[in-house]
Amino acid sequence: MTTRIDCDTCVVRGLACHDCVVTVLLGPPPELELDDEERRTLDVLAEGGLVPPLRLVQPVDPPATESA
Repeated sequence: MTTRIDCDTCVVRGLACHDCVVTVLLGPPPELELDDEERRTLDVLAEGGLVPPLRLVQPVDPPATESA
């Protein structure tokens, strides 16, 4: 599984960029893809206090409703 990081679609862009591992390591990229191993590696580094955690928050589609 690959995680696509598109800062343009992050719900907390601007609010949490200063404390996001992507911004700290690379600057704000237009889009970035991380595989599972890379994502786990960033999680381990963040848990150890070496980098801030990934702050990506993707919007959630509202539940579908039935038309009357």
